[in-house]
Amino acid sequence: MAAQMGAHEVMELHEVLSGTINAINTFELYRPYVKDPQLMALLDRHLQFMTQEYNNLAQAVNQQGMGAAMGVPYRAPKMMNPVMGLHQPKPQHPNASAHEMSDEDVACGMLGCHKASASMQIVATQEIVHPQLRRMVQQGAVNCSEMSYEVFQYMNQKGYYQVPTLADVTTNTATTMYQPTTMVPTGMQPAPMQQMMQAPMMQQPLMQNQQQTYQTHM
Repeated sequence: MAAQMGAHEVMELHEVLSGTINAINTFELYRPYVKDPQLMALLDRHLQFMTQEYNNLAQAVNQQGMGAAMGVPYRAPKMMNPVMGLHQPKPQHPNASAHEMSDEDVACGMLGCHKASASMQIVATQEIVHPQLRRMVQQGAVNCSEMSYEVFQYMNQKGYYQVPTLADVTTNTATTMYQPTTMVPTGMQPAPMQQMMQAPMMQQPLMQNQQQTYQTHM
């Protein structure tokens, strides 16, 4: 029987699944250190979603993609406008022991896990040839990105993740220096409208039939 999965595909899926296990285990380690109920609810919600996503992908991989379902998107409960600028950020340093673990430390760890998983999974999609498995991992990368942004929002509202900004003149100069182009790439010149309007009448029934066939199969 011919192999259903490529060598690089197998290894990338191995990395994704083992990485997800590590992330789930890490989140479990964080739970005893969480003090804020809001952060606990966030961690448990992500942990539940990551576990279900892992089970779905593991089952699909065990069946070599047969009957693989589309990836389930993560839905963040709400989005908030970020607070911009630095507002007396406190000095940062490693903890002397695990007893010093704070909500900020846990949130930072969650954010790092999601960022790493998003990067790993989007790279893995470049080597996965099975279309359904590729879509599942691709959706997994998007989900990690959504969860990381949700953690960022929590940290930003608590003052844990402050967003430095540039002077307005610098920002405006950097963002307005890029303008749209009117250039049309070579080989993509659109057909003149006059040529399209002067198409032979004998071709019209064929075009209509094609449109009807297309609509029938929609």
